Amino acid sequence: MANSNRKLSPRLWGVHAQQPKWLKVILGCLPFVLLLIGYLWASDVRHAENPNDKLLPGITQMVKTMSPMIFEENRRSGTYIFMDDSLASLQRLALGVGLAYLMAVWIGMNMGVYSGMESIGGPFSTFVAMVPPLALLPILFITLGVDEIAKVALIFIGTAPVMLRDIYLTTKALPREQLVKTLTLGGTDSAYVYRIVLPQLLPRSIDTLRLNLGAAWLFLIAAEAIASTNGLGYRIFLVRRYLAMDVIIPYVAWITLLGFTLDYCLRLLSRKVYPWYHGGGK
Repeated sequence: MANSNRKLSPRLWGVHAQQPKWLKVILGCLPFVLLLIGYLWASDVRHAENPNDKLLPGITQMVKTMSPMIFEENRRSGTYIFMDDSLASLQRLALGVGLAYLMAVWIGMNMGVYSGMESIGGPFSTFVAMVPPLALLPILFITLGVDEIAKVALIFIGTAPVMLRDIYLTTKALPREQLVKTLTLGGTDSAYVYRIVLPQLLPRSIDTLRLNLGAAWLFLIAAEAIASTNGLGYRIFLVRRYLAMDVIIPYVAWITLLGFTLDYCLRLLSRKVYPWYHGGGK
């Protein structure tokens, strides 16, 4: 038995372990299956004691509640509530994170290359990154109103400084010899920045974007919960007063699925466009 364990352990869990693809799929799905089983068991226990329990609704109850929100047009707004909430939240998220990403890449790269930009933007970006974004939420709503601009601004302020500092540090870490060789071969400063530095930063910038998506969702939900008329966060905080867990749980699951899908798509994009960054795309 001891010899058998020594043979299997390195293959499955050792430093040099190379699990087959089917095993990776099983291991990846295992936590989700266990979570689902645990929830269903807890739901059955609570409903056995109290058939009217709202804390842990069953799958059938959630489907029954969500079906009209997904498939039936709302008489007041003329929209499909679930789809309208999803599109509104994704639009705000895309605007806030997209603007933050573009700003972070451009300014962070130039700060890492030009000492003048570093002197101007370095201390300020560090200072702004220390400000809790949620503490600015009342200020944003007072100055910008409760419309879309304030929500997008919160996402932007919450994610841009962190991404900017990461891009800046990545740029500073590039070998100085690249600049020397570029100028020696007759290249200009612009050629060095946009033909040497930028292509090396882009795959790292995608990783930075992926790491900040979770924070972006947090700021989005917070903004929608306080002042909004639609959106995933708005709906969750609207129905919480009724203890409508049969709506809250599907919405939270949907937000998680959207976040996972966005992260997965960005990872695939990075591997497809920049295979050299991932060791040849293996």
